Amino acid sequence: MDNHSAVFDEIVNNRRSYRLFDTNYILPKEVVQKSLERAIKSPNSSNMQLWEFYRIKSQQAVEEVAKICLNQIGARTASEIVVFVARPDLWEKRQKFHLKRIGKSQNNNDKTRLFVGSEYEYYEKIMPLFYNKSFSFIKDIYKRIFVWFKGINKPFMQDVYSKFVPIVVQKSTALAAQTFMLSITAEGYASVPMEGLDSKRMKKFLHLPKGAQINMAIAVGKGLSEGLRGERIRLPYASVVFDM
Repeated sequence: MDNHSAVFDEIVNNRRSYRLFDTNYILPKEVVQKSLERAIKSPNSSNMQLWEFYRIKSQQAVEEVAKICLNQIGARTASEIVVFVARPDLWEKRQKFHLKRIGKSQNNNDKTRLFVGSEYEYYEKIMPLFYNKSFSFIKDIYKRIFVWFKGINKPFMQDVYSKFVPIVVQKSTALAAQTFMLSITAEGYASVPMEGLDSKRMKKFLHLPKGAQINMAIAVGKGLSEGLRGERIRLPYASVVFDM
């Protein structure tokens, strides 16, 4: 594998949150499309891909979404806005996708999966245990007993209760959002992540069901230097990294 360390270092160092974009500049549409294609390749829990990405492209739609994003100047001046949505409610649809995929390839001999003997069994048996919300309170009681028993003499995964499902899906969606922002930087443009928004109104605007969860909105465009808030400030390496 080729060493692209210097290139990646440049991308990471150049990625900044621009809060002001050039409204007279026409952003090439392929920039966002290519970056979303890269975002889809992001790592995610059990490859369930419980995410959706909504491109806000028209000027009218951007203006409406900017209001939902509390009229942040980054949203108001963006060429496009992409809303990243966590979709734990789509687990059955994604499960069926994988079962069909595995069934076609007949690749059922993967013994590396936790608890089960094959990839097919993993998606068939484990995914419903984790994602199915039916009788979640009762199932959580059994899970606590099972986890306690399995964890007596050796390490065992603890975060398997229903309350952890949204957290897992949000983490995967955030990974895709980061890939997207790094890609936008690599294409020579700027972005800013926005968590300050009205999630209820955003879901209504996007016509999302109750089970969907807004992760963040990301404004994209040609960044203006005035949109940077000074130098990037980060805590010292030694204060956040600990060698054991």
